[in-house]
Amino acid sequence: MSRFLRVIPVEDALQTLLSIAPSPGEERLPLADAVFRIAASDVTAPEDMPGFARSIVDGYAVLAADTAGAGESLPSMLTCTGRVEMGSADPGSVRAGECRYVPTGGMVPLGADAVVMIEYTESAGDSVLVMRPLAEGENIVCADEDFQKNEVIISAGRPILPQEAGVLAAAGISSVLVRRVPGIAVIATGNEIVPPETHPSPGEVRDVNSIVCESFIRQCGCIPISCGIVPDDPGLLTAALRDAIACADAVIISGGSSKDERDASAEVITELGRLLVHGIAISPGKPTIIGEVAGKPVIGLPGHPSSAFMVLRAITGPLLEAMSGSAIRYHTCQATLDASIPSAKGREDYVRVRLNGDTATPLFSKSGLLHTLVQSDGYVRVPAGSEGYETGSGVEVILW
Repeated sequence: MSRFLRVIPVEDALQTLLSIAPSPGEERLPLADAVFRIAASDVTAPEDMPGFARSIVDGYAVLAADTAGAGESLPSMLTCTGRVEMGSADPGSVRAGECRYVPTGGMVPLGADAVVMIEYTESAGDSVLVMRPLAEGENIVCADEDFQKNEVIISAGRPILPQEAGVLAAAGISSVLVRRVPGIAVIATGNEIVPPETHPSPGEVRDVNSIVCESFIRQCGCIPISCGIVPDDPGLLTAALRDAIACADAVIISGGSSKDERDASAEVITELGRLLVHGIAISPGKPTIIGEVAGKPVIGLPGHPSSAFMVLRAITGPLLEAMSGSAIRYHTCQATLDASIPSAKGREDYVRVRLNGDTATPLFSKSGLLHTLVQSDGYVRVPAGSEGYETGSGVEVILW
């Protein structure tokens, strides 16, 4: 039996994984609880906004035609007929030769088609001198200028940020249909794995991948579900995977993804569902598994933390983003390599690098060592069609 069922390109593995991405479903939440969630459908304005013509300055509502030719040397003289009170539904009216004081946000009187800022006026008793001409509509927001009735305020798939929540509140929308946040279960497997708070005996190592996976799951807008550490026992791993499938939308199994006799992930996934991929042309992370159990994706990560983390970024991230509707904002920079990065054609390499200004130094290390995870600033992706980069090559660095 071959060590891997079949090593396939990264792109094929991604397409396979995304093809089984389940929909997380929807739920309606009060507006306050919907902030930072993803809108599941278009949210439209139930009525015109702001709903009435209002002033955007403190000043006098006028007929623009009354101010034609007005200037400091020859102001227009108007008669003030009163003032508009904030919150009043009766702003009164203005006729030719008249004006009415209106505060910022106040309803514009009937007949008025402009508001002159108070800074351009002088008043004496009921008389108001206007020192500049106005155009129709100046300093007025129309009743439907913000949003017209049934106009889309937030499109489906857009995150509801604090500013968007404010607009929805202004529209009188008190609840929103949002995408449900997917729950992703994490199982760590291995006889040698002990919890981080445990002092390991010789031959044992602390669990690194669970916290890495769970943190990454949160970064992708999902909820991690910790399922603990399971020994290298097919029966125990089968039970753990059944429990995880019952409570999560997808499952990540850390460790046990190779073809050693104690690596049971592929066997267990096959027993409970379908094994779709076992082996991806990626380095690090070749012994990665993609399966499906009860209509839910199951990903088997390599046990070495650095390998597991790079597979999370390259393979698992797109799945979690598709399920949650969230997207990690990757930042990149251009740099020049001060050492070569060799690669085998047909394999994608993800090489961690340390930056010094615009110079990138590749950080190579033996499997299982952790220091490059904290000493690197990002990584360089070498595509499958390349045999690597020579010293002095310009590369794109994807920052952490």
